[in-house]
Amino acid sequence: MKPLLENTAQPIHRRLARLRSRALPSFAILAALVALFFPPAAFPFQLPSHEPVNPSASAPAPQAAASLDETAKQIVNEMVLGQFDRVEAQYDEKMAAALPPGKLATAWQSLVNEVGEFQSISATRTTGMGNQTVVIVVCKFERADLDARIAFDSDAKLAGLFFAPHQKEYAPWVAPSYANFDSFTESPLELVNGKYQLPGTLTMPKGDGPFPAVVLVQGSGPHDQDETIGPNKPFKDLAWGLASRGIAVYRYTKRTAKYGTEISNDPASLTVDDEVIRDAQAAVALLAKQPKIDASRVFLLGHSLGGYLAPRIASQDAQIHGLILLAAPTEPIEQLALKQIRYISTLAGIPSAQAQNEIKLAEDSVKQIESPDLKHGDTVSFLGTNSPASYWLDLRGYSPETIAATLSIPMLLIQGGRDYQVPPQDFDTWKKALAGKKNATLQFFPELNHMLFAGIGPATPQEYSKPGHVDAAVIAAIANWILPGSEKTTGAPQKPAN
Repeated sequence: MKPLLENTAQPIHRRLARLRSRALPSFAILAALVALFFPPAAFPFQLPSHEPVNPSASAPAPQAAASLDETAKQIVNEMVLGQFDRVEAQYDEKMAAALPPGKLATAWQSLVNEVGEFQSISATRTTGMGNQTVVIVVCKFERADLDARIAFDSDAKLAGLFFAPHQKEYAPWVAPSYANFDSFTESPLELVNGKYQLPGTLTMPKGDGPFPAVVLVQGSGPHDQDETIGPNKPFKDLAWGLASRGIAVYRYTKRTAKYGTEISNDPASLTVDDEVIRDAQAAVALLAKQPKIDASRVFLLGHSLGGYLAPRIASQDAQIHGLILLAAPTEPIEQLALKQIRYISTLAGIPSAQAQNEIKLAEDSVKQIESPDLKHGDTVSFLGTNSPASYWLDLRGYSPETIAATLSIPMLLIQGGRDYQVPPQDFDTWKKALAGKKNATLQFFPELNHMLFAGIGPATPQEYSKPGHVDAAVIAAIANWILPGSEKTTGAPQKPAN
């Protein structure tokens, strides 16, 4: 665990957005540059999703929340006063094992060196995550406003402690213009996979059906079911847009968002099976059983990491009728992360020497991940954060385009030309691997970024903090591919029936 650093549970596009500001303290840069696809559950003591309130979390009781709110503020004040032994005395067992005495003091001093002296606490808010309560304490330092994210277990022991750049509140999400609320309804549908219970939503076209249907699989990070990023909800865009065209959509909260580090029975053997694959397969089976769903036409749509893993998911699940890959990479994820770091360093305005140091750290991590000496049971230091070797070994040699080329099911691949996270070169790899495959359709949209939002000029992380929607052309491309000749229904937007 790396305390007092930005929470690596956030998607990288959200974290990297702050690198554009010269006022951003460099302490956040290393943590911000954690790989695009890295699973937060592999990191001990991760906090909840980037959302202020996790919709899948259970809210703490008011009295307990008030008590922990005061405890969290006291923890911050004890660090300010140098009373680190008092904070360390509150650690739970895992926290104590990960942070020996003295490490907290060192980390705090490093933080103060970067952002200046602590000045005040301006606000707090509390949310829940599984059996944990998380208090976010907004702290004002000389040169930055930071969120202290302090997690408590069910016994009120300190289970996590991170500082991240302050997250501003966003205006409420506004539905895209292509959503016709007269044409669909929504209802909750929980995904139960063994001991894991994940909130989800089924968006159904009105009518008798049976309807073709799509399961949505998120990218990196502990996403909610809408894949919320800043003020944007791309999976909600997809669900409402496709349902407006006669296609049912199921989306669910990612396991890492609700369960954090508890997504695997054996964290030392964590793989993408725990993070993504098993839940995606369970979602396909669940959707196929629903009334009015055409079980012979259930598609899997993967975005980013979800697209990267989609061929592997489909190769193991005969019930999947077809694949839709949005902004799907082909490169090893550690190499893709290194490319992102290099790209962002050219935008961030950080000194050249510092940028080179960040790049060197990433290169060292890549060398360790790709070392032939890496073995199960090892711990990988990835950009200063520990992770199990099992995750990387499981993906070693994985080639999504090679597996996709062996599939006979229909496949639609969509790529944006302004995507710096999964650059167009990866799309070229897909084209080469699938050349001559009549079951594969590839579409390229020059003006779209990684979230399939339209823009102009070189893409920057700041775009993810601006309200937008999945482009209407993407909705049309997917809908017409699933239902050839489908047309967008019309009608004035109004509140959905459910």
